[in-house]
Amino acid sequence: MSTTAILPVKGSANAKRRLGEGLAAPHRRALAEAMFRDVLETVLSSPGIDRVLVVAASDRPAEIAAEHGVTAIRDGEAGHNAAAALGLAHARRQAAERALLIPGDCPALDPDELARLLAHPAPPPSALIVPDRHGTGTNALLLTPPSALRPSFGPGSCRRHVAQAAAAGIHAEVLEVASLAADVDTPEDLSALEALLDSITGRATHTRRCLAALR
Repeated sequence: MSTTAILPVKGSANAKRRLGEGLAAPHRRALAEAMFRDVLETVLSSPGIDRVLVVAASDRPAEIAAEHGVTAIRDGEAGHNAAAALGLAHARRQAAERALLIPGDCPALDPDELARLLAHPAPPPSALIVPDRHGTGTNALLLTPPSALRPSFGPGSCRRHVAQAAAAGIHAEVLEVASLAADVDTPEDLSALEALLDSITGRATHTRRCLAALR
């Protein structure tokens, strides 16, 4: 099944502003870039992904995508849901049979967990919904076909996506994926990520290097 992975990435000016109390703007930008590189490289290495698309709100993420031979389109800082919708529209035009919306700030992403998510059986049309570590937000969506569901990320989005799927009459499942739950928006999220990285090896090379420099 042809699968496109879509990574919506905010612009450098808005990178991780909620970490502001603990990190100065240049450090936040460096951390955001390191996390994005780790996610991008993991996704690119997945045999279950046929194409990768970056929806970038500024030049720097687009430049990093180009370094990796990945197509990037610009969204003009339109917001996460608009960027996700733009990526899905592009995937449909490319005749993708399904699309994975995945965040650029889950650097501990486990290739084996990603493979299991992609291999999870689900009758089309379907939406596989990966919650954040609090169980309320949505960190990833696997949509078959890409038009199965209109993304509605943000607070309470996990329940909202389930309700949208039910209203549309499509199959939906909430699947917990530990390494995709570890996104970073707040100082507490960053602490949780650092604890996770201390417990594992072989992942998040760029993020580990960045965090070591910041310490």
